[in-house]
Amino acid sequence: GPLSANPATGNAYFHDFPLITNRDVVRAFDLLRQHLRLDNIHTVLGGSLGGQQALEWAIIQPDVFENLVAVACNAFHSPWGIAFNEAQRLAIEADSTWKENDARAGSEGLKAARAMAMISYRTYEGFRLTQSEKSNDHLDDYRAASYQRYQGEKLAKRFNAFTYWTLTKMMDSHHVGRGRPSTEWALQQIRAKTLVVAVDSDNLFVPAEQDVLARHIPGAVLETISSDFGHDGFLVEFNQLKNVVRKFLQQQPKELAL
Repeated sequence: GPLSANPATGNAYFHDFPLITNRDVVRAFDLLRQHLRLDNIHTVLGGSLGGQQALEWAIIQPDVFENLVAVACNAFHSPWGIAFNEAQRLAIEADSTWKENDARAGSEGLKAARAMAMISYRTYEGFRLTQSEKSNDHLDDYRAASYQRYQGEKLAKRFNAFTYWTLTKMMDSHHVGRGRPSTEWALQQIRAKTLVVAVDSDNLFVPAEQDVLARHIPGAVLETISSDFGHDGFLVEFNQLKNVVRKFLQQQPKELAL
């Protein structure tokens, strides 16, 4: 990543780290798979960015995976998603320390970026359920405001703005149709038995995007999780996700079932 050593200089890359794509990452995963001599993999499962990568991997290596579970993801990142990511990068750029070659550069901007991201991950109803005030007497220090600050500060303690920036650019560039005849053609190369999972309240990776996957991946099954918590629903509603994945795998031949 951006904080790793650049072989040309011996110092961290920082702002010089190159643009990477999900396809680049998946090729690295596949080199590891080959090194480990894993000729066949029972199931590849990914959600959000991980789901984008799982799709790419199943396209690049269609004969490796028996099953693919693609959760709350898409065939290409939408203008809506790219706009959210750009707003977060603008927040990082606005941090006066961002141009410094220091691991903590942009950390205040990262806090703001994370707060923006939380809005895209959640919903009006989710915030109403969890962040409403207990009384009508507040004039400041609202629960929702404190929650946003907490999420930003928590991430900044364990992460860095350089890597966050890189991940948003990686997500923006996701497009299974890039360099191929079409998006539909790319999805049709998938041979794994496929479960696509949507979250009914997802405002970031909207259910229509999972419908596209299910329509164009041969034989794919589409399941929808019900949640008040938007994109984060696939994390919050763990039991629902567990149940749809179990049902899918149990419908496969006996030797492949859980």
